[in-house]
This record gives sequence, structure tokens and C-alpha cells, in this order.
Amino acid sequence: MTWMQVVIFALVQGITELFPVSSVAHGVILPFVLHWPQISGNNDFLPFIVMLHLGTAAALLIFFWRDWVDLLLSLFTSGRRQQRRLLGLIVVATIPAAIIGKLFEHFFRRLFSDPASAGIFLVVNGLVLILVDRLVKHARSKDTTDVTYFQSFLIGCVQVLALIPGFSRSGVTMSAGMLTGLSYEASARFSFLLATPIILGAGVVEVPKMVHSHNTAMIHFGLVGGLLAGFVAFLSTWFLMRYFNTHEIRAFRPFAYYCIVVGAVVAVAAGLGW
Repeated sequence: MTWMQVVIFALVQGITELFPVSSVAHGVILPFVLHWPQISGNNDFLPFIVMLHLGTAAALLIFFWRDWVDLLLSLFTSGRRQQRRLLGLIVVATIPAAIIGKLFEHFFRRLFSDPASAGIFLVVNGLVLILVDRLVKHARSKDTTDVTYFQSFLIGCVQVLALIPGFSRSGVTMSAGMLTGLSYEASARFSFLLATPIILGAGVVEVPKMVHSHNTAMIHFGLVGGLLAGFVAFLSTWFLMRYFNTHEIRAFRPFAYYCIVVGAVVAVAAGLGW
């Protein structure tokens, strides 16, 4: 891997992790499109991608630091009932992906090297976004704390799809949130808060593997790439929170069309062996 490749991966990760276009799919597609087979075949490639994800998690922690301080303080102080309930909702929604991801880790790893599969599921992701946009015909105002624990668990179950390259974690969780009655902005906030423990959990699992491999070059790539990805992710979060605040209907359409076009092109190209 070269530093130029690290920069490209980090920039793409910083944008696509928060945008509903599947950062994992782009991690699979980039080596295929740019003809970097030696990268995707590297055993340290997945831990490297996880380190980029950790950069985005740090950006989310910084952007929503007030929310996280309130959530953590709610465990030790009274009078923070709503914050304590929101923390409980995040915990409940985190459980399904954590369990399924651990149980079927090897299955999801195999999908990580298949650009045709990533392209197909990226198309499906785009179709889901269009479907949700069609179902949501007017502005919503439901707050995240109005979500029930059962609804939160269902959002967590939907988040399991994001373990498949092509399905966007933010896309599917925001879609599920919208279907419970949340606005675009509220569903984005809940999705971004939910992303933090999931990404940190993946980091706990994958990063030690890179450290134990003693591949110091890849570790350096991961650290620098994570910092760059985090900076870009912070800007992406700032943009998206304002975008979803001002677009009350059909806000998913641009992302959906992108997923369908890119996914279809990659799936066809991979299928034909281009």
C-alpha cells in the first residue's frame, strides 16, 4: 500500500461512512475499480478499514460530545430521565449487530472480497432508500426518546444488514427510524449516535489483529488514514445534519440514485470480469 492509496481510502471512508451509501461497499469496490488486487487480498486490509472507521467514530464523538456527556451523566445523576432512556435505546439497538457480527464473522469476511456482491447490494440499498422516501410523504416531528424499546430493537436488527457490503449502516438505520415516525434529522441523529458503539466494538475486535501481525507499516497507514477519515467525517456529519434539517421530504433520493448507478456498473463489470 502507498500513501496515496491511504489518502484515497481515508477520503472515501470519511464521506461514505455517514452518507447512506455504504462505506464498506466502497472499501470493497475501490480496489476492484482502481485495480489494486494486492490490497484487498492483504490479511491486514480489513483491520486497516476498521482503523479508518475508528477515525469516523472519533469524529462522531467530537461532534456529539454534548449528547454523550449528557448520556453518561444520566447514569449517575437524577433528573435526566430522557437522556437515560435514550442511552437505553442505543444499548438495545446495538445488541443484534454485535451478536450476529460475532457469530457469522467468517461469512461476512468472505463477502468483503466480492465486488459483484457489493455492487448488487448497493443497488438494493438504493432501492430501499427510494421506497422509504415514497412511504414518507410529509414531515415528521417525533423525537428519538419517543421510540419504544421494541422499535429500537427492530432498528438494531435492521442494522445487521450493514454487515453486508452494499447496505449502508446509516441508510438502513435512518430508514428504520423514519418508518417509526422520526424526522430525517432525528433519525440521522439516532443513527449517528448508534454508530459510535458499533464502530468502537469492531475496533476492539480487529485492531489487535493488526498489532499482533507486527505489520508496522500498515499500522502507520491506519493511524494516519484514521485521522484523515475522522476529519472528513466531521465535515460530513456537519453537512448531513444541516441537509436533513432543511430537506423534509425525499431527502434520500440523491443518495439512492448514486447507489443504484454505481452498484449496477460495478456488478456488471465484475460479472463480466472487466
